[in-house]
Amino acid sequence: MTGHSAHGRGHRAFALSLALLVSLAAGLALHLSGAAQRLELDTIDARYQQREPSTPPGIAVVAIDDVTFDELDMRWPFPRFRHARVIDRLTAADAATIVYDVQFTEPSKNPDEDFRLYDAVAASKRTILATTEFDDAGRTNVLGGDENLAAADARAGAANLPSGSGEVIRRFPHSLSGLESLAVAAAERTTGREIPVSAFEVGGAWIDYAGPPGTIATYSFSRVLRGQVPAAAFRGKVVIVGVTAPSLQDIHSTPTSDVRQMAGPEVQANAIRTALDGLPLRSVDPWVDLLAIIAAALLAPLVAWRFRLVPALAVGLVAGMGYAAGAVLMFNRGVVLAMAVPLLTLTLGMAATVVAQYLGETRARRFLTRYSRVLEDQVAARTEELRTAQREILERLGQAVEWREVETGRHVERVSRISEALALEIGMAPRDAEMIRLGAALHDIGKIGIPDRVLLKDGSLDDEEWALMRGHTTIGAEILAGSTSPMVQAAELIARTHHERWDGGGYPLGSAGEDIPLPGRICAIADVFDALLSTRSYKDGWPLESVLSEIREQAGRQFDPRLVEAFTRIAPRLFDELGYGAPAGPTREPQADALRTP
Repeated sequence: MTGHSAHGRGHRAFALSLALLVSLAAGLALHLSGAAQRLELDTIDARYQQREPSTPPGIAVVAIDDVTFDELDMRWPFPRFRHARVIDRLTAADAATIVYDVQFTEPSKNPDEDFRLYDAVAASKRTILATTEFDDAGRTNVLGGDENLAAADARAGAANLPSGSGEVIRRFPHSLSGLESLAVAAAERTTGREIPVSAFEVGGAWIDYAGPPGTIATYSFSRVLRGQVPAAAFRGKVVIVGVTAPSLQDIHSTPTSDVRQMAGPEVQANAIRTALDGLPLRSVDPWVDLLAIIAAALLAPLVAWRFRLVPALAVGLVAGMGYAAGAVLMFNRGVVLAMAVPLLTLTLGMAATVVAQYLGETRARRFLTRYSRVLEDQVAARTEELRTAQREILERLGQAVEWREVETGRHVERVSRISEALALEIGMAPRDAEMIRLGAALHDIGKIGIPDRVLLKDGSLDDEEWALMRGHTTIGAEILAGSTSPMVQAAELIARTHHERWDGGGYPLGSAGEDIPLPGRICAIADVFDALLSTRSYKDGWPLESVLSEIREQAGRQFDPRLVEAFTRIAPRLFDELGYGAPAGPTREPQADALRTP
C-alpha cells in the first residue's frame, strides 16, 4: 500500500510541476510580448482615479473658456493685442513664468499687433511660447523665428499632445526633434536648472496628475484681461494661458477620469508641475516586475504541494488582494509597479493547480483502483475537495467585498440564502438553486473597483459618484467574464443584471421583462429585501410588513411579478431563519428612497 501511495504522490508532483511551468511560461510570455499592456494601462488608470485630488499651490491656468467668449463676444482667433495685454497683466502680477499655450507661428494681418505682442513678451522676460510646428533640428517660426525669440529673452516649447481618438495622455517627453517639450522648457526657466534627458524613462515621464479635470486653479481669460482677478492669484506661480472651450477641441482623455476630458492647458499644467517636482512618479526596474511574475507563478503550486489544494487557493487569493493593495499604495508614493501580468500569472497558477490536482488525483485513482477500494474512496474524497474548493473560492470572493464595506454586515450571506430559497420555491432543481446561491455571493464583487472615497463616503453621493457606484455591475461582470465554470457564469449574469428592472428602467443594460436573465431577477428581490430590513448608519431597518408591501408594489415595475408572488410565500420563514429579529421601525411610513446603495 505504501508503494501505491508513493506512486500517487509521483503523479501529483508531476502534475503540479507541470502547472508551475505552464503558469510561469504564460506569465513570462505576457510580460515579454506586451500582450497585456492594454490591461496594465487600465490598472494604472484605476490607480490614478483612486488618488485624492489636491490643488497645487504654485501653478494656475488662465482659460480661454466659454465665459471668455460670452463676455468678449468675439470670434477665435483673438487679436494679438489682447494676448499682449494678458501677458502684461501677468508680468505686473509677478508671475514666475508665463507659459502661453497659443501658437503664434504666422504673422497676423496687422503688423502693429504682432509688434505689440512681441513687446509684451520682451518686457516680460519670463515667457514660454508653445508650438507644434518645428523642423528636424528643433527650429521654429514662433514670433518670427528663433532669433526673435532670443532677442526677446523668450523660449519656445513643443506643445504636441497625442491626437488619436480616445488616446489617453499618461506621459510627456523631454523633447521632440531637439526642441524641449513645453513642460521641460517651463520648468527649466522657472528653476534655472537643466533637466537631463536621462531623467526620462523610455516613452516619456509619467505625468503626476494632481487630480481629475478642474483640480488646477483656473481663471477666465476675459476677467484677467479686464483686471478682475487679483495679482495674488498669480504672484510667484507658473501660469499657463490656453484654450479650454470645448468648441475649439483642445480636450484630451486622461487617466484621472473615465468620463470627463481635460483641456490641453490643464494637461500641460500637470506636466509642468511634474517636471518642477523632479518627475516623482517612476516605474520600478524591470527585474522587480519579473521577480513578481516568477513569485506569482510559484505560489499556488508550491503551497498545494505542501498543504493541499484549498489552502493553496486561499493563500493565492489573499496574496493577490495584498499585492493589488500594495501596488496602489506604492503608486500613491510615486512608484509604478506592474499589476496586470503578476495577477494574471497568479490566477493562471491557481487555475493550473486546480487542473493539476484534478489530473494528478484522477491518474492516481485509475492506478489505485486496480488494487484497493480504500484508495478509490480517498481519490473520490479528493475530487469532492476540488468541488468544495470551487464553492469556497466564490464564497470568499463575496466576503472580500464586505471587507471593504463593513457596514453591510452579513449582507452577502443573507442575499445568497434568500436567492437559493426563492429559486427552490419556483421549482428549480437543488443543484441549480445552489448555483444561484453561489453566484449571488458575488453580486457586488464589482465594488472592489469602486474608489474608497465613493464606496465609504459618509453622506449623499453626487452625480459623478453615483455614476461610479453604478459601475460596480459592469466591473463585477468583467471580473467574472470568460469562465467555463457554470458557477462563475451564473455569478457573471447576477453581477451584471441584479440592478436591471422589470420595466426597463434599470442599469447597466436597460433590459426589461424576461430579457433579464432569471438569476438576476431572483437576486434583485433578495438584495432589496435584505437591504430594506437591515439597519444602516443612514436608516433604520424596515418592519417586515412594510418591506413586503414595498416589494408587492414594485411587482411589474422593478420586479418580476411571478417571482414576487412566490417570494411573498416564503418571506416570513426567511425573516425568522436569517435572524433579522424585530426591527425598531421608523416613526413614519418608510419611503422607497431609503436605500443608499444602488
